[in-house]
Amino acid sequence: MEIKDRILQAAVGLFTRNGIRSVSMDDIAAHLGISKKTLYKWFENKDQIVSAVITNHLNGVQGECENLISRTRNAVDEMVQMMDWAKRQFANINPNAIHDLRKYYPAAWSLFHAHKSNYILSQIQANLRRGVSEGLYRADLDVEVLSRLRLAQIDILFDPDVFPHDQFDQPRVQMACNEHFLLGMVTLKGHKLINEYRHVTEEE
Repeated sequence: MEIKDRILQAAVGLFTRNGIRSVSMDDIAAHLGISKKTLYKWFENKDQIVSAVITNHLNGVQGECENLISRTRNAVDEMVQMMDWAKRQFANINPNAIHDLRKYYPAAWSLFHAHKSNYILSQIQANLRRGVSEGLYRADLDVEVLSRLRLAQIDILFDPDVFPHDQFDQPRVQMACNEHFLLGMVTLKGHKLINEYRHVTEEE
């Protein structure tokens, strides 16, 4: 593995555990057992590392999402699978990481925001249209409005002013928001399918 890739791999681990702002160039160099001079040979500053980490992450995420979606049986299955995937993705991430990215690293945040506003939005819209065509989502859904509402939920999930990190853990918040969003869209046919995935009966 090239030193540049090792640097990015180390940065991902440190950012994930500790948040982004609290990790310094010294921390990254020490973690790798290299000098700061070597680190600066590859990256001029921490902002460049953060942007490179985000770029690599988003490229990987897009590939994983497309692979997952291609194997789903219907729109509800797709939504449930994507929600579970997202929960696993964020389970071990320090909740401060998203907040740090938005507040202190505008270049990297713009990459994430563009990915969310283009790729993620298009995937949500495709899922909603798929669900309507399959009779699993209500025919009267306003796809344009609901897809953007879903994007807004992503931001809210990590907003410490809405869900203080010392009071709410991410899996709990994600589960509540995901179920609220999905159950509000489905038809009776879709609701029965959700119950099958949740292994509950109508009486429950």
